[in-house]
Amino acid sequence: MSIRFDGRVAIVTGAGAGLGRSHALGLAARGAKVVINDLGASTQGEGQSSDAASAVVDEIRAAGGEAIAHGTDVADEAGVRDMVDQAMKAWGRIDILVNNAGILRDKTFSKMTLEDFRKVVDVHLMGSTTCTHAVWPILREQKYGRIVLTSSASGLYGNFGQSNYGAAKAAMLGLMNVLHMEGARDDIRVNMLAPTAATRMTESLMPPEALELLRPEAITPGLLYLVSDDAPSRTILGAGAGCYALTRVYETEGVLLEGDANTPEGVAAQFDAIADPSGQKELTDAFQQTRKYARKAADARGLNLPWGD
Repeated sequence: MSIRFDGRVAIVTGAGAGLGRSHALGLAARGAKVVINDLGASTQGEGQSSDAASAVVDEIRAAGGEAIAHGTDVADEAGVRDMVDQAMKAWGRIDILVNNAGILRDKTFSKMTLEDFRKVVDVHLMGSTTCTHAVWPILREQKYGRIVLTSSASGLYGNFGQSNYGAAKAAMLGLMNVLHMEGARDDIRVNMLAPTAATRMTESLMPPEALELLRPEAITPGLLYLVSDDAPSRTILGAGAGCYALTRVYETEGVLLEGDANTPEGVAAQFDAIADPSGQKELTDAFQQTRKYARKAADARGLNLPWGD
């Protein structure tokens, strides 16, 4: 079946260039009306210009689509509220939010200022949170919504010199997991995209021969699936160069240490068994881990707990 977005309204942040532009064009080409959000700042978050957002709007309109531009900083609550109000005034609904806006201020942790750390976290984490919070009541009332949080391999696996960026991108996991639970009854599906692309933020980090392979356009099909009617939820989709993979967080079966064995030395002695991947599982909520640990201890004592698996 063809994936279409006719009648849907999408907000794409950081849509003036790179991945955001590609996502916005992809949504518009398949029928969505799109808010092109872009502050027009440098890759370090400095300056401001409406030119990039306006240019993408012009592209969409030239192709017969509908789009409007908005230049707010995604971490500015009043500006985000105005953006949402403008979308509602223009089209009466919002169905899709793609949190894509971001900046880089790379330095080793020892050389990084706290100002640079906070700024990156503000744009990536608080920007995504602010935009999501602004559309959340609309999605709940509609009983429909699709949200994507943009993570990164730097957040999932780490990258030298990116403690601020990595921390902000790792935080998307916790935000996604909770919003997935809270939005499920209203058909609000929340996913993470972890892209590897050649954009103005990353092109200086990549060899020239990789740039063509890692075009943003090779990632957008994955994003479009994550915001489609039949999208999954609570999914981390890695994407780059036309390759796609799922990232999952697993927990080993572990061991129970009781009494005199429950010491630092006991943990050290059993660490290979604790780390044994045999029987590891993907947990789907925090209390599932609590139940697992309590059940192990209860079983060892012959106790029956009042909850199931």
